[in-house]
Amino acid sequence: MLNSFIKDIKNEFNGYNLLSFKQDLMAGITVTAVALPLALAFGVSSGATAAAGLITAIISGLVIGALSGGSFQISGPTGAMSAILVALFQRYGLEGVWIAGALAGLILIIAGIFKLGKVVSYIPTPVITGFTSGIALIIAIGQLDNFFGVSTKSAESAAIKVINFFSTPLSVNWYALGIGLLVVFIMILWPKKLNNIVPASLIGLIVALIINMIFKLPLDVIGDIPQKLILDDRLSINSINIDIIKSVLVPAISIAALAMIESLLCGEVGKKMKGESFDANRELIAQGVGNFIIPFFGGVPATAAIARTSVAIKSGAKTRLVSMLHAIFLMLSIFLLSPLMSNVPLSSLAGVLMVTAWRMNEWENIKYIFSKRFKGSISKFLITMLATIALDLTQAILIGVIFSSLLFIVKISNMDISISEVDESKLDKEEFKGKNLNNIKVVYFTGPLFFATAEKFKNEVLSIKDAKVIILSMRGVPLIDTSALQALTEVIEEVRIRNCEIMLCGLQQQVKDLLDKADFEEKLGSSNIFWSADQAIKNAESIVA
Repeated sequence: MLNSFIKDIKNEFNGYNLLSFKQDLMAGITVTAVALPLALAFGVSSGATAAAGLITAIISGLVIGALSGGSFQISGPTGAMSAILVALFQRYGLEGVWIAGALAGLILIIAGIFKLGKVVSYIPTPVITGFTSGIALIIAIGQLDNFFGVSTKSAESAAIKVINFFSTPLSVNWYALGIGLLVVFIMILWPKKLNNIVPASLIGLIVALIINMIFKLPLDVIGDIPQKLILDDRLSINSINIDIIKSVLVPAISIAALAMIESLLCGEVGKKMKGESFDANRELIAQGVGNFIIPFFGGVPATAAIARTSVAIKSGAKTRLVSMLHAIFLMLSIFLLSPLMSNVPLSSLAGVLMVTAWRMNEWENIKYIFSKRFKGSISKFLITMLATIALDLTQAILIGVIFSSLLFIVKISNMDISISEVDESKLDKEEFKGKNLNNIKVVYFTGPLFFATAEKFKNEVLSIKDAKVIILSMRGVPLIDTSALQALTEVIEEVRIRNCEIMLCGLQQQVKDLLDKADFEEKLGSSNIFWSADQAIKNAESIVA
């Protein structure tokens, strides 16, 4: 993997010149403009601070960006991660978040070493879409308090948070609501052409900041942002013990799973946009190293960010220097702009996150599955989305995948079985002229023969009572498992009690390999296995003659 990394770096910077650097520099500035308001917002929404969000973006940009599996990945705090961290923060505090983040980093490194980078390809698209929509709801619900300028009871899930919000007598801060709505309208109405130059989210925060500084409104603000890269509140080696590790191990697995899914999906999107290769396993190691380091600086867990990555690519990014340059510019913002950023109203950040949550939804996919009325896809989407807002995010993914698997099993369990007499019109008339083809039955199968279809297969074959030879045509069977193998063995034993013989024909290679592995020829006899049905019929005729 190290040799592959070195080779990729050489290819990436082959022919790199001043013009290339200028393109990376401009792309880095553009990404910074997008990342700055999001880093502040996701830092606060995760339960930590705006400063923690900035530190996360800086370390991610430098460390993960340098080691990334692609030249285009931009990592940092994300909405998906903040959704899972806020519940963790409420239960274990910042120390729990840091330790879980470091453990998640180790898990990601192990996942990369064991080459688990393709795991995302096994998750159905409707499940990912439902998961994304669920996270979007969690983000929006988590910002209700800041958006309306109120305070309600904390909750361990978004579903309970909604119940608390609507069951609590509220005194809305109309200034906060006004600022939040103003930012929402700016982000919606800001022209797309200008958004490529200055992102609407940044304009919204600047306008909110100016209004607050002029009118001194009674609003909650971000507060002091320390002008340092290593925060006073950070993970310390002395605070780590076996008890807290045991407590946050499950959340750490959730963080690692989310980082894996988000980062690899981002890599796939970026790979298609830029037309470059992407090493998924190296990306996992990069995310692991970054997430292990970040807590010791006071940051929160990070993932690759699709929005920032796509902005980088569209801005003409050439190399991974864009990620590192955007980290440097964010670093400068801490030292130069922190007095101003400390006065940004929290309701304006809530407005940014409300719009971000809305745009996170994969509306094109949602419209497609609902407009085409794909019932299976719709059910996968809804179940995963509801599980995401009611349960742990990892549980939601597992529920979605398990439900999808069950639907798939049910769908392919409809094996087509056809039992027929020998069709003499399809045989060589000269070769079979005068042959006795009575008492021969041919059974045709279409579909996989596995645990869900084994019982049906067994019942259908054993229902044949008036045959001396039963030929099982397996050409339409792409696979067979041990449950079906056991059923086949039982069928052979039972029909032989009736003085009937079983023959197989048309075995596909995968089926044949399993039969060979199980020494099936010894049970059935090598003389009863044929390539084609006519060969089997010819040998069957000698039995019934």
